Amino acid sequence: CSGLTSVTIPNSVTSIGDGAFSNCIGLTSVTIPNSVTSIGDWAFNGCSGITHPIIVNDMFVFLPKGYEGHYSIPDNISKIIGGAFSGCVGLTSVTIPNSVKSIGEGAFRNCSSLTSVTIPNSVTSIGKGAFADCSGLTSVTIPNSVTSIGDYAFHSCVGITSVTLPNSVTSIGGLAFGGCSSLKSIIIPPGTKQKFARFLPDNKDKLVEK
Repeated sequence: CSGLTSVTIPNSVTSIGDGAFSNCIGLTSVTIPNSVTSIGDWAFNGCSGITHPIIVNDMFVFLPKGYEGHYSIPDNISKIIGGAFSGCVGLTSVTIPNSVKSIGEGAFRNCSSLTSVTIPNSVTSIGKGAFADCSGLTSVTIPNSVTSIGDYAFHSCVGITSVTLPNSVTSIGGLAFGGCSSLKSIIIPPGTKQKFARFLPDNKDKLVEK
């Protein structure tokens, strides 16, 4: 809907689906009420006319691609919606507060200048492709709170040389670290090699117990 310039969501709405306004390139104004408690992945992906962040209740929904340098996510956020920061190629670092519990699908995908990211101990899940194609990332530490890492979560992060995984992880999706051509070691807790080899058959030769 390239001609759509303004959207006002009424109070009767409680959820907005995946890709609902994706590629509405003419959209410059969006009003979303607090009645909305669920927003799908990539809801505003490609909305190049929006120049301000979209935050609804405890959900960080969208950051315009023009943002550069460092960005701090507000302290009240518990969910980073899928695709929220995707394609923000000028973003070099981001502060994720301890209130965040989940990082959605493709949340930081293709943030190619992102060199520094600290995942706080509040996060329990990292979605599919959450940091895929973040070619500037050089290291990642997953905190003890994380239980699941989605498919392709760090795929093609070609700058990563080492990753640390905690024992708390109970599932890792396929090719989570696929295409990480510089990856030399995945550091895991003592006695967990068999467990992580099951999750990461393509990287089992890089597992190091420490």
